[in-house]
Amino acid sequence: MTTTIAPAATRIGHVHLRVADLDRAIAFYGEVLGFELMQRYGSGAAFLSAGGYHHHIGLNTWESLGAEPPPPGHTGLYHTAILYPDRKSLAQALQRVIAAGVEIEGAADHGVSEAIYFRDPDGNGVEIYRDRAEADWPRDAKGGLSMRNARLDLEALLAEA
Repeated sequence: MTTTIAPAATRIGHVHLRVADLDRAIAFYGEVLGFELMQRYGSGAAFLSAGGYHHHIGLNTWESLGAEPPPPGHTGLYHTAILYPDRKSLAQALQRVIAAGVEIEGAADHGVSEAIYFRDPDGNGVEIYRDRAEADWPRDAKGGLSMRNARLDLEALLAEA
């Protein structure tokens, strides 16, 4: 069997989420996380972006208008991870999340990144994070990646906002 490897420049282009209330989801991803509404597609879908890209986040109510989140213990999306370009931008995003009254479920220093975890209004997992420079990533004695799950000091992060 031949293994095909995706090119190094391959990226996840966007995430498309089913939501129960489109306006509520637009407000969360727009006002709280800072994405710009690029287009509404009728009354059932919207596309949001950072930096003018056509869309990083798609939202729709096509099969989920008024629906409840799936119960724990079922398959599905664990979380969407949103990469901010630097620590200050991550701190500012965290400030908006806290100001919106969103409950923080976790925060971690993974060595390669700093990450904060919470849920959107539809119960979808969200991670906001920033990467460290690759030269600063922790390595084991053989040079392999050595990620960790250490406590992230949110107060120190917020001081950079």
